[in-house]
Amino acid sequence: MLAVEAQTKQTSFLFAVATMLLAIMLYDVMGAIIKHLGEAYPAQQLSLFRNLFALIPTLLILLWNKNWVQAGRPLVIRQWKLGILRGGIGTFAQLFFYLAVLHLEFATATTIVFAGPLFVTALSIPLLGHRVGPARWLAVLIGFTGVLLVVQPTAPDFTWYAILPLCAAVGYASISTSAQLFDKSVPTALINLYYNAGALVGAFALVILSGNFVPIGSLEDWLWLGVMGTAGGSAAFCMIAAYRSAQPSSLSPFEYFAIPFSFCLGWLFFSETPFDRLFPGVLLIVGGGLFIIWRERSSKV
Repeated sequence: MLAVEAQTKQTSFLFAVATMLLAIMLYDVMGAIIKHLGEAYPAQQLSLFRNLFALIPTLLILLWNKNWVQAGRPLVIRQWKLGILRGGIGTFAQLFFYLAVLHLEFATATTIVFAGPLFVTALSIPLLGHRVGPARWLAVLIGFTGVLLVVQPTAPDFTWYAILPLCAAVGYASISTSAQLFDKSVPTALINLYYNAGALVGAFALVILSGNFVPIGSLEDWLWLGVMGTAGGSAAFCMIAAYRSAQPSSLSPFEYFAIPFSFCLGWLFFSETPFDRLFPGVLLIVGGGLFIIWRERSSKV
């Protein structure tokens, strides 16, 4: 019985890791599109369309959920206030991240945002009551040390804009960690729907308050906006699914794998050549994630 339980736990964790890695890739693709479109459109407007188009994959996945459909497609959940709150937090997390992407090198902004695992581990203690052992703290700190080596805080391009992705990281960490507070019976897509709807309303309010709306200039831009929102909505769904399948403090170090991928995207599409910053920091980042895998497989976490 214990062996079956351990095997189930390990399978669930590996599924969570795979889902997390897919979410990371989609988030980086979304970020690259934001940087591309940011030359023509303000950050709050990009956030508006990101959440608008994100409703498409979210609704499709929700309608695909047979249990939810058979239950009568209920939209009201017990933790509806938490669902809306997460959307509100997401509004500002998105704005901070998008501004950072537009004012910093793509890989640098992404690297700082994905310092979030440190905050996820810390937040899992008060929010979820998890016990975070020394091994997990060590793995996260090793990865964060790698982040610092990659970012190089003393470099000339480390401006006050670098504070924005750190604020975004705290926001995203709160959203990821709180995903486990929902009832297990609530479909992940419905949780994501609350998040997208809340963030959409928040982004719309920011656009109205700023008075800065730029008409979409071409069909190509509409297509980019659609891909951006679809990637972002799918990434959010995958991230929620991952964090509902494993303890956040065990899973969060894998967010560091976004950094080398963002380096490649920045080099291919924006002619950024930050590979001199990649080593040895990336070795520590990947090493922290692999250490977590080893700990999970040995069932000693």
